[in-house]
Amino acid sequence: MKFAPDIFRGQAYAVVGLGRNGLPAARALTTMGADVTVWDDSATAREAAAHEGFVVREPVMAGLTALVLSPGIPHLLPKPHPIAAAARAAGVPILSDAELLYRAVRASGSKARFAGITGTNGKSTTTALLAHILDQAGIPVEAGGNLGTASLALPLLADNGVYVLEMSSYMLERITTLKFDVAVMLNLSPDHIDRHGDMAGYAAAKRQIFARQGPGDLAVIGIDDALSRAMAESLSRGAARRVTVSSGQDADLGSAGTWVKDRNGPIADLATAKALPGAHNMQNAAAASAMALALGVSREAIAAGLATYPGLPHRQELVGYVAGVTFINDSKATNADSTAWALGCYDRVIWIAGGMAKEGGIEPLIPFFPRVALALLIGRDAPILAATLAAHGVPHRSVETLENATREAAEAGRTGLAPVVLLSPACASWDQFTGFDQRGDRFRALVGELAEGRTA
Repeated sequence: MKFAPDIFRGQAYAVVGLGRNGLPAARALTTMGADVTVWDDSATAREAAAHEGFVVREPVMAGLTALVLSPGIPHLLPKPHPIAAAARAAGVPILSDAELLYRAVRASGSKARFAGITGTNGKSTTTALLAHILDQAGIPVEAGGNLGTASLALPLLADNGVYVLEMSSYMLERITTLKFDVAVMLNLSPDHIDRHGDMAGYAAAKRQIFARQGPGDLAVIGIDDALSRAMAESLSRGAARRVTVSSGQDADLGSAGTWVKDRNGPIADLATAKALPGAHNMQNAAAASAMALALGVSREAIAAGLATYPGLPHRQELVGYVAGVTFINDSKATNADSTAWALGCYDRVIWIAGGMAKEGGIEPLIPFFPRVALALLIGRDAPILAATLAAHGVPHRSVETLENATREAAEAGRTGLAPVVLLSPACASWDQFTGFDQRGDRFRALVGELAEGRTA
């Protein structure tokens, strides 16, 4: 279904940042009757928007209903964008497109439910997994947000539909009325500290996933790290029903060997879910199962959905075999905690890592170093990673580029050094790529060239 053309009639919005979220938001607001102006600091983006017919100008705050700011543009820390600063000074709300989707759905009279997923790691998998379970169970579902389709580009769902939204901390800072019927916060580890000031600020942003929940709602919380356990304890005193999930701790939903279980017994055997390897996916599966149960999906349908889940690119994605060596693309692992989950899945690996290191570098991965037969380091902060590896006697080489790393990994694999080549960088990608997805796509292409007998 489409939204009516008058939902936002009489309202004025400025959309700043015309990337994956901004331009779809501007289009949607326009089709819903809003008065929309757009801006981007890039002249190329401004020209493209003007070609589409948008009014392109720096926002005038007088009379503005709200500023829709791209998630990647700061409004507080480390330094607010000048337009965001002007909006705050003028008392103009700064919103995410997810907030506007919620307002549009409710203004349309739909009682469609909202499921929100956040956490430092695992949120994309859990979002896609829950959407898959709901779809397989015959429940109308649309998924998006920080994953895939921008929130405001999603269509209108009827009362029996469910929106499944991946919510970044940046998006959660900019919601004011959005309430999730079911929500999960999976885990917390250091990330985006520049935007939130410190871990307390980061945790506070993540906690917004549970804002405005009431007695009929469900709050799901992972308890596999200390910060999340503290949040779970405080949520136990909230109005919403709280459910804990874990890959190893005693929780309301967790593991019994390879089985996902709750207090009523087993739900599904993840040994049959080939796209969900590793202990971290036990937590993801438990979280998706908890939300699906609350949304009315049967235990049998949940088990079927878990077994048929196809997986996401760049998350422990099998991309090929070359001379008997398995190549795994885990480019989405942009911090050490995420890479720890991947390293824990394999006994012996040739590890490709590097890029722009996060706070703490790869120090948290020291317990996994015995699994690394050889580390091949790329990108800006390879020297930082090399120092840590050298201090612990891990064989390593700095090879600068992903092309060099893939070729040398294949050569080392052919000698029998290790049966798996794992790209799990533990670092951001922006020094050499436009994002983790471009990095992973390039790795996949390089492995394809190797498999065809061409040079990487």
